[in-house]
Amino acid sequence: MGRNTRKRRTPPAAKALAAVAALALGGGGLVWANFHASAHEPDQRAWGGTRTKAATARVATVSCPDVGQRLTDVPEPARPGVARELAALDRQITEAYARLAATRDAQAGDPGFVRNAIVGPLGEKRAATIGRIRLGIQRAGGSFDPALEQLAPCTTRSANRTDAGGGRPDGSQRGGIGGQAGNGPVAADFVDITKVAPNVRGGPRRTGNASTGTFTTRCGVNANKNHNTDNVIVAPGVTNGAHHLHDYVGNQKVDAFASDRTLLRGGTSCRDRGDLSSYYWPVLRVQDGTRDFDQNADGGGREGNVGRILTPVQAEIKYVGSPVGKVVAMPRFLRVITGDAKTTTNGPANANAHWSCTGFENRVQLTDRYPICPRGSEVVRSFAFQSCWDGRNTDSANHRTHVAYADPASGACPDGFTAVPQLTMRLVYAVPPPVIRNGQVRNAYAVDGFPEQLHKPATDHDDFISVTRNGLADRIADCLNRGLSCA
Repeated sequence: MGRNTRKRRTPPAAKALAAVAALALGGGGLVWANFHASAHEPDQRAWGGTRTKAATARVATVSCPDVGQRLTDVPEPARPGVARELAALDRQITEAYARLAATRDAQAGDPGFVRNAIVGPLGEKRAATIGRIRLGIQRAGGSFDPALEQLAPCTTRSANRTDAGGGRPDGSQRGGIGGQAGNGPVAADFVDITKVAPNVRGGPRRTGNASTGTFTTRCGVNANKNHNTDNVIVAPGVTNGAHHLHDYVGNQKVDAFASDRTLLRGGTSCRDRGDLSSYYWPVLRVQDGTRDFDQNADGGGREGNVGRILTPVQAEIKYVGSPVGKVVAMPRFLRVITGDAKTTTNGPANANAHWSCTGFENRVQLTDRYPICPRGSEVVRSFAFQSCWDGRNTDSANHRTHVAYADPASGACPDGFTAVPQLTMRLVYAVPPPVIRNGQVRNAYAVDGFPEQLHKPATDHDDFISVTRNGLADRIADCLNRGLSCA
């Protein structure tokens, strides 16, 4: 794996707060959506949820700068050690959040408790960890930006009146910040989709050289319950590196210790045995008072991910082409992350979440609200991956700069990048509709996430490792370039 330091285009859904975001749907056609449209308008001082000034502010979560996203220049020999230290930063935040949740009485009696007992010590631990990252990079001959050492201190975010709820066994809210485990979601995270104005419009115009085909790979819905809380892309070699549970389809041997070699021998849930790619995403749970198998496990109940895990009723994995030209085959072992699991504290720069309901997908798409669907309609999560590749690297130090999004207006790749088949995924769920009464939500549903991210919908994300054989990568590109519909 090499590195790429070109400036990455802002992903489409990150522009939701300004106006519109791009989403690939259906037969490869691009549509635009104002993902910020909602029945509730959030205060942008704390992006990610409605914020109203409470009479007495209470701390809701710990907010720490994401060091990993800033690391674009890490020598290859230093990357395993840096990945372990980045995982340690995540673990430190998780531990601090757990202490925050367990000391509400102490916080009420001492205004300085959070600063002195939680946030201050956390900053000291992070400073030491960032120091080890610096040493690892420098020992491998790389350069370290001293500005990264300024990312050690953390802050807190306060709960608001809407957040005050949370913790009852039935999933309704009481005296916390929402959710069955006390870390979200809250009523303001949901919206009746029938009350959201249509916000989807057409995308870039296709040129005569467009690659208009589609290629669908059928890999199932993870009915065999292939789960773990690792993330081999972001935290290789680190057990529970994701701090939340993933569904896996495609390659069946993916965990923190999977290598390119083991992926080639991993077997697949896909009908095309040449598709050994790994497609994985955080599970969706309904917080109806029930518990699942991991209620006492790391990444599960111990980290605020509670409730009944929902298996999709449909999982459509489709590759689509470029509206302005031909595509080249994806390289083997290309790794791509779309979206950001930490948007609650990072902000929307890398957000790429898409939520809707069946029957509404061509009219309404949301990024910072979960939809409440009407009777007969089901919840839909959609992902549109980056479709431009730098032509050299299958990964990058921050796992982002080797790929880019096409320009949302023209459909063209940035200079120096080449169009590859765009991976799109559509997951459909039969979700019992949440009920909101008096500012409280019962039977909420939410994606798994880091505990301090409060289960916000904008934290949704998806991961992909391209592993093909028997000429499948070339067949996908040829299908798209010839304008065919293949499966």
